[in-house]
Amino acid sequence: MGSSEQYRPLLLGSLDSHSRIPDLSSAEIEEFLEQSPIGLRWWPRLVAWESRLLWILSGASIAVSIFNYMLSFVTLSFCGHLSALELAGASIASVGIQGFAYGIMLGMASAVQTVCGQAYGARHLPAMGIICQRAIILHLGAAVLLTFVYWWSGPILLAMGQSESIAEQGQVFARGIIPQLYAFAINCPQQRFLQAQNIVNPLAYMSVGVFLLHILLTWLVVFVLDYGLLGAALTLSFSWWLLVVTNGIYILVSPMCKETWTGFSCRAFRGLWPYFKLTLASAIMLCLEIWYNQGLVLISGLLSNPTIALDSISICMNYLNWDMQFMLGLAAAASVRVSNELGAGHPKVAKFSVFVVNGTSILISIVFSAIVLIFKVGLSKLFSSDADVIEAVSDLTPLLAISVFLNGIQPILSGVAIGSGWQAVVAYVNLTCYYIIGLPIGCVLGFKTSMGVAGIWWGMIIGVFLQTVTLIVLTARTNWDAEVVKAAERLRRSASAENLLLVVGDV
Repeated sequence: MGSSEQYRPLLLGSLDSHSRIPDLSSAEIEEFLEQSPIGLRWWPRLVAWESRLLWILSGASIAVSIFNYMLSFVTLSFCGHLSALELAGASIASVGIQGFAYGIMLGMASAVQTVCGQAYGARHLPAMGIICQRAIILHLGAAVLLTFVYWWSGPILLAMGQSESIAEQGQVFARGIIPQLYAFAINCPQQRFLQAQNIVNPLAYMSVGVFLLHILLTWLVVFVLDYGLLGAALTLSFSWWLLVVTNGIYILVSPMCKETWTGFSCRAFRGLWPYFKLTLASAIMLCLEIWYNQGLVLISGLLSNPTIALDSISICMNYLNWDMQFMLGLAAAASVRVSNELGAGHPKVAKFSVFVVNGTSILISIVFSAIVLIFKVGLSKLFSSDADVIEAVSDLTPLLAISVFLNGIQPILSGVAIGSGWQAVVAYVNLTCYYIIGLPIGCVLGFKTSMGVAGIWWGMIIGVFLQTVTLIVLTARTNWDAEVVKAAERLRRSASAENLLLVVGDV
C-alpha cells in the first residue's frame, strides 16, 4: 500500500490539480481515507470527487425515472381533460390497481439492484446476465397472477368502497393497461441490470425518445381518433412495450454488455426458489412503502364528495410521485455506488458516498418545496379546470411541500439500504411506521375530525417522518467494514460466478 502523501497534491494542491481529482480510482480514495485524518480542508476535494461520480450516474438515472413515470403522468393529464369522472376512474385504477402491481414489481427488482451491483463491483460479470434472466422469469410469473386483479378491478374497487361510477371507469382503464403489466415485468430487471453496470446514458436517451412519442400518440388517440379512456390506457401499454424492445435490443447488441450478457441460458431456471426468497424480502420492503401512499388515496375515496377528494389528492400525489421519481433516480445512483463499493471492498468510500448523496438530496428538496408553494394554483390547473378541484388542491399544497422535503431524505436512505442488502430489516421498519402508526392516525384525523383529506395526508406525513428518522439512525450506526464482509460472503457462497446467488445469505 502506498502512502497517503502521494494523493496530497491531488486533494490539496492548486486548482490545476483539482481538475485531476476525478481520475483517482475508488481504491486510491479508499487507501487515502484509511491513512489520513479527515479535516475540513479535505472535504471540498473529496466531495468534488464523489459528486462527479454520483452525478454521472444519477443525472441519467433521474431522467430515466422521471420520463418513465411521465408516461403515466401524461396519460392522466389527458384523461383529466375528458371529464372529472374519467380522471377519478383512471386515478383510482392507477393508484389502487397499477400501484399495487408496481409495488410488487419494483420491490422484486430491487433484488437485481443489490446483487448485480455487488457482483459488478466484485467483477463477477458473467453471473449478471443469469441473474437478470432469473428475475424476468419471476416477474412474468407475478404478472400472470396480477392479471386477474387487473381484469376484475371493477368488483375489487367496489369492495374497497368506491362508488359504482368511479369503479366502472377504473375497470375500463385497468383492463387497457394489462399489456403494460407484462412490459413492466420485463423492463424492471432490464433497467437494473444496465444500471448496475453504470450504463445509464443509453437508458435515458431511450426513455426520452419514447416519452416524446407517447405524447404525440396519446393526443392522436384521445382527441383526434376519440378513443377516450380505453384508448389512453392502450397507448400507455404500447409505449411501455417500446421501452422493452429498445432496452432489449441494446442489451443484445451493445459491446458494453458482451461480458455480462452471454445469451439466454437454461441456468436461469435453476435456483429460482433461493432467489425468490431474496426477492420476497425486497418486494415486501418496497410494497409496504408504495402501498402506503396509494392506500391513503384509496381511503380518500371513502370521504364525502369522493370525486373532488379523489381528484385533489390524486393530483397532489402525482406531483409527489414526480418528485419521488427524481429522488428515486438519485437513490438508484446511490444504490449502485454503495453496492459497487461494498462489492469491491471499499467501506470508507461507500460511507462517504452515503454522506454526499444525502446532503445533495436535502438541498434539492428545499428548492422543490419552494416551487410547490409558489406555483400551487398553476400546478392544479394543469390537471383540471374545475374550480372546486383547483381550490382543494391549493389547500393541500402546504402538506405537499412538507412531503416533498421528506422525500429528499427517505428514498435516498432506502436506496442505500437496497445497495447494502438491508431489505428485510427495512420491511419491519416500514410495517411499523406506516401501518401500525401512520395509517391509523390518518384514518382518525380524516374521518373523525373535520380535516378530511388533509387529515389523511397528515397521517402519511407522520408515518414517513418516523420511517425517515429510523433509517437515519440505522444508517448512522452501520459498521461499513462489516457490510463489506457480508457482501463478500454472499459472493463466496456460490460455487462459481454463473451460479451467483443460488444460496442467499442474510440479505
